[in-house]
Amino acid sequence: MGRLSKAHGLKGGLKLELYTDDPDRRFTPGAVFSLQVPDDSPWSGKDLELQELRWYNAHPVAFFVGVPDRTVAETLVKAILWVEQDEDEPTGEDDAWYDHQLVGLRVLREGVEVGTVARVDHLPAQDLLAIDTPSRGEVLVPFVSAIVPSVDIAGGTLTVTPPTGLFEEVIEAPEDAADGPEDAAGASEAEADGSASDHDED
Repeated sequence: MGRLSKAHGLKGGLKLELYTDDPDRRFTPGAVFSLQVPDDSPWSGKDLELQELRWYNAHPVAFFVGVPDRTVAETLVKAILWVEQDEDEPTGEDDAWYDHQLVGLRVLREGVEVGTVARVDHLPAQDLLAIDTPSRGEVLVPFVSAIVPSVDIAGGTLTVTPPTGLFEEVIEAPEDAADGPEDAAGASEAEADGSASDHDED
């Protein structure tokens, strides 16, 4: 659902990086989250109960039960919040899917399968699909509508329209090959008559 990015203020607040488009439904008082933290963290194996979600300058700040001050809040920085989810439950959002729904989808480009979705990386700027391909290994594709115009969960496919070079090597033509036969012939004539270029300038 999100990541706790840094402590905020002195009363235990934590700035929240959202991984959901519906924070009003997910972050309600009493909501309980499991924590993804290092094994040596004092919070390993524990849950957090949300006390309140506030907004400061359009940025969400969460307050949790058992986190009374900044000192305790600092121990939660970088923790990732998870919730138990029924895999068959709809997301409740348009054009939104759970990670487990996307992983394993066959990736099609112009009707041809180019790989399968291995995982979803959630980054601050945007989400990325990690796609396993037979020819180039793992390829990271921005999960935006311009590049991923169609997701068909029922059909088990995801369509991509990537820029050239994302799924294949770009082969650049040699400079000599780029010249047409006439250009090549002209170059030979110029080499035979060293004054040709000077004559053109006159």
